[in-house]
Amino acid sequence: MENTLIQKKYRASVTRAASIKDYLELCKIKVVALLVLTALVGLALAPDMGRSFILQGFSLLGIGLLASSAAVINHIVDHEIDAKMARTKNRPVVKGRVSRTQALVFSASIAVTGFVLLVYSANWLTAELTLFALVGYAFIYTLYLKRATPQNIVIGGLAGAMPPLLGWVSETNQLAAEPWLLVMIIFTWTPPHFWALAIHRREDYKKAKIPMLPVTHGVAFSKTCVLLYSLLLTLVCIVPYLIGMSGHFYLVSAMILNGIFLYKATKLKLSGNCDSAMDLFKFSIIHLMLLFIALFIDKAIIAYNIL
Repeated sequence: MENTLIQKKYRASVTRAASIKDYLELCKIKVVALLVLTALVGLALAPDMGRSFILQGFSLLGIGLLASSAAVINHIVDHEIDAKMARTKNRPVVKGRVSRTQALVFSASIAVTGFVLLVYSANWLTAELTLFALVGYAFIYTLYLKRATPQNIVIGGLAGAMPPLLGWVSETNQLAAEPWLLVMIIFTWTPPHFWALAIHRREDYKKAKIPMLPVTHGVAFSKTCVLLYSLLLTLVCIVPYLIGMSGHFYLVSAMILNGIFLYKATKLKLSGNCDSAMDLFKFSIIHLMLLFIALFIDKAIIAYNIL
């Protein structure tokens, strides 16, 4: 009965033309921008193969388009769930500003464009790996893992952690250990990032019957997991310096950023309420952005012998 009502409201609301803003919202443009930043850093840290800035720019655009396509599919698949949650109830597909058919056509269009861009500006390996990441997020995570297990974000996090590897491979056309370390940083960062949000939005996820960790195992256990993953993240973030992939600027930056991350995770764990969960979630986004910018700056410092 509830699903029928949602569908009726959905059909009744498809009345006005979608705006550019609606399509950008479908793409989760802020999330994609962060992913492209990490891809840029992966590209910058790769051995210089003499490619032009234009080709590198098209490669990053291709990665961004395929990531956006995956985000659009997420909107389509999750529109009934989104309608039940306060955070997502006003999304374009839920409100009918963009129909599911329009969204699907848009997703396919930008996916094909992105794939072709990667084939011609980078290489087939990058295009195939990026497509794999799209399938992993849009279908394996969204369609199955999200609804099947409280470890959904841990298992599915690999797809969202791929951009640094994609940036590296777009430059070198080969896999290497170093970009996988960057993938591991994002992979380890993902659980405390999303579980902090899930703690804050626990009732929403419960209402939507999504088995996020705070719903299935309780808030106290989730806080402990956030803290443990934050500790693991701190250790993983030091490894680039230990293997000589980065220098002192990155090490100091990573220690400061992870120190703040740990402080906020500890504060969340010790507090009797969930008020600090959203604080940790918001900082985690800044943390990842600044961490990868620090890697980028560190590369320039070493390359030009600035310090």
